[in-house]
Amino acid sequence: MAKKISIHSKPKVKANSDYFTGPVLMQELTSLVKSKEQKIFHVSFNNGARTKIHQHNGGQILIVTKGKGSLQMYSKSGNNKSKFQIKKTDKVNLLEGDIVYIPAKKLHTHGSIDKKQVFSHIAINANPSINKPAKTTWYESDFKTKVTKILS
Repeated sequence: MAKKISIHSKPKVKANSDYFTGPVLMQELTSLVKSKEQKIFHVSFNNGARTKIHQHNGGQILIVTKGKGSLQMYSKSGNNKSKFQIKKTDKVNLLEGDIVYIPAKKLHTHGSIDKKQVFSHIAINANPSINKPAKTTWYESDFKTKVTKILS
């Protein structure tokens, strides 16, 4: 029988500041549902915070639970894995109730667009294949033209 849980049954904790531009709280949900196929997080962005540029080895689904945010996609040029040029491509405004899919290995950033309102979403990071865990690669960047180093 399936076991029902609540996203409110586990407290949010301060997220690793290496991967965000401002105050972010995160709640790991994977262990609550005992999923082996994906990693699941409930993330709250405060004061206009957003993620640093990153990509996932499997696809990612965002389900907006509160506020106003945006998803910015980037294209990459150059062969260096840790230093390369970027160009903004698609931008999607996100509102409560929206669901968006981000393909695997697509550079992107997402977060709040309102410094006075919390933006939150559930992020589902899919495993790229059986027995290979979901992994995120984070980058330091100016968010405009270049990536200066790989963080993880």
